Amino acid sequence: MWRSRLKILLKWSVPALLLLLLIPVSFFLLVYNGAFGKVYTAEELRSIQNYEASEVFSSDGKVLGSYYLQNRVNIAFKDLPAFIPSALVATEDARFYEHNGVDTRGLLRVFFKTLLLREKNAGGGSTIGQQLAKNLIKRQNHGFLTMPVNKIKEAIHAVRFNSVYSQEEILTLYFNTVSLGEDTYGFQNASERFFNKPCDSLRIEEATVLVGMLKSPTRFNPRLHPDLAKERRNVVLDNMEKRHYLTKPITDSLKKLPLTIHYNRIGPNGTEAPYFVAQLEPMVNKILEPLTDEDGKKYDLYTGGLKIYSTLNEEMQSAALSAVRSHMQVLQSEFEKYWTGTDPWGAKSPLINNCMLNTPLYKTLSDSGYSKKRIEEIFAKPKQTELFDWNGGHTTVCSMLDSIRYCQKLLQTGFLAMEPLTGQVKVWIGGDDYSYFAYDHIRAKRQVGSTFKPIVYAASLEQGLTPCDYIKNEQKIYDQFDGWSPANSDGKYGGKYSLKGALSHSVNVVSVEVLLRAGIDNVIALAKKMGIESTIPRVPSIALGVADLSLLEMVRAYCCFANGGIKKDAVFITRIVDRKGKVIYKAPDQTGNTSVLSPQSAYYMNQMLSAVINEGTASSLRSQYHFREKMAGKTGTTQSQADGWFIGYTPQLVAGAWVGAESPTVHFNSLLYGQGAHMALPEWALFMKGCKSNKRLKTYLKGNFPHAPDLEPMPDCDSFIDDNGFKKAFKKIFGRRVRHQHD
Repeated sequence: MWRSRLKILLKWSVPALLLLLLIPVSFFLLVYNGAFGKVYTAEELRSIQNYEASEVFSSDGKVLGSYYLQNRVNIAFKDLPAFIPSALVATEDARFYEHNGVDTRGLLRVFFKTLLLREKNAGGGSTIGQQLAKNLIKRQNHGFLTMPVNKIKEAIHAVRFNSVYSQEEILTLYFNTVSLGEDTYGFQNASERFFNKPCDSLRIEEATVLVGMLKSPTRFNPRLHPDLAKERRNVVLDNMEKRHYLTKPITDSLKKLPLTIHYNRIGPNGTEAPYFVAQLEPMVNKILEPLTDEDGKKYDLYTGGLKIYSTLNEEMQSAALSAVRSHMQVLQSEFEKYWTGTDPWGAKSPLINNCMLNTPLYKTLSDSGYSKKRIEEIFAKPKQTELFDWNGGHTTVCSMLDSIRYCQKLLQTGFLAMEPLTGQVKVWIGGDDYSYFAYDHIRAKRQVGSTFKPIVYAASLEQGLTPCDYIKNEQKIYDQFDGWSPANSDGKYGGKYSLKGALSHSVNVVSVEVLLRAGIDNVIALAKKMGIESTIPRVPSIALGVADLSLLEMVRAYCCFANGGIKKDAVFITRIVDRKGKVIYKAPDQTGNTSVLSPQSAYYMNQMLSAVINEGTASSLRSQYHFREKMAGKTGTTQSQADGWFIGYTPQLVAGAWVGAESPTVHFNSLLYGQGAHMALPEWALFMKGCKSNKRLKTYLKGNFPHAPDLEPMPDCDSFIDDNGFKKAFKKIFGRRVRHQHD
């Protein structure tokens, strides 16, 4: 009886066993042959490229920011400290150098310890190659078969990786593709994020923190869970000792070290020049649009690993940032003291309400059907809010309406510097802080005030006037302009000003007369030739700066003076290099000269604008800041002191500063505080001080303005003559000029 049962059992067990073997083999073959989606060949894996961020570099080689879909920057194996691959292998794949991509022994270990012995810490069965396949090739959903299908694919790809890549190359790909949380991919970016240093500068106790995060990037995040991260770091160190990469004494000493991070979460636009990096993005995309690589594929800014070499100088940018922060902190304090106990927009101003109505949140709530009353209740509800200040920001509890009021009291700034001879942009600061205020004030259009006057005077020189032509300092009523009657800012009249004196002291009534003698159309035409693209109203008040223009336009125009009447287009990018090192774009050559102003007129303007600094509205650069170098420039103050400007230049650098609140209705009510010489000029002065103290930048303060031998020398004449000619005699007797300051 039992023999017949045994016979039956044997009869069915062998086919059953064969069937049990056939099912997984068949399943494997189905996956292998693509029944569950593409399986990459070895050759396809050889050419696979992971997404890589494109980086923006300064002219002095510093990384300014990046553009990416995944925040990843690659690093070469030779740049990895030896202990980083050792820590990875010891922890994630101890037999990495022995197997062919799949560790059969490891799989059996996991199977028996996990499934049979029910051990909780048996370790994982995936090799580095399998994890790399998971990093590079997106998993697909196959219902209840998802996990086995993807695991088989990853095993196949791991074996094929081993057939086309060396072990060093596999490790390099892994280090460059693995996710470490917080939208950070690769060890290079993770090193910058958590330790604020490149990967090749990591110490072993820091690198093992990153290796430890691979098990669970969120759970072992050193910022969020420092205690767990330290425990996991020590596990990695123990693994390194176990695999003989470290000795026990060294391991023990390293495990005693505290876990210290230097967290540096920066956005894609970086911290040094975020406004500039943001400005470059559409420019680069436009450059790339018609370009293709050697395979005929279009370049992708966000995945292509391009290197964009810009004109911006990081050291000069740093000097400008320091100057802006130093000055704006003082100015903001003055502004708050000036308005102590009240609001600069007044009690009944609609400004705050309009700001609320224009917020994206208000529009979203309104579109969703919320009543105005309910929306106002939401905006009035206190919550924890992070607010900007010049000490790095602070967190407080306030309503959204309160935060709007707070931000409207803040003075904003824009600062730009360009080389007049090349057009290269060297400094670009678009606002107080990009992480709080993304709006770029370099391209914003505001009334330019008296900074427009040099264009008026230049046009008059082109029309035949000279620096020593005198015009009466008298207030007039212009019937042809509806009875308009411009006034001087100090209310003083009488005597005569030479063109040189009227410009240096920014005399309004004389400037209007200069405009009319030059011709409004001629002034506007010259402004356009000098690079001003915005609409300029055809009214006589443009002599006083009522036109809304950008800081970029004004600095570009002043470059024409410093460059002897030659205009240069603004240059932002010098070249773009693809991930293979091929130069795919090079900035056009600007060797050709586009003359917009005669050399004679440009020479006179440089001398007249030098007088602004030597004896006029910007004389504090000599008396207070003690500059002795060749400098020229012009201050500007708009109606009600809403905007403060200063555009100044040396023979080699033109820089402009603008300061004002977000709304022109918010401002100082005092000319003492609100004039351009107080609001904007100090930024320029502190910036130049910073350049002067830097041995690589101080050359920008050297040299002379263009002066060809055949030019007529600047005539010597008094700035001002009173009705009796006394001031002229005063100068002759005592050897000095009497100054009348206006703006």
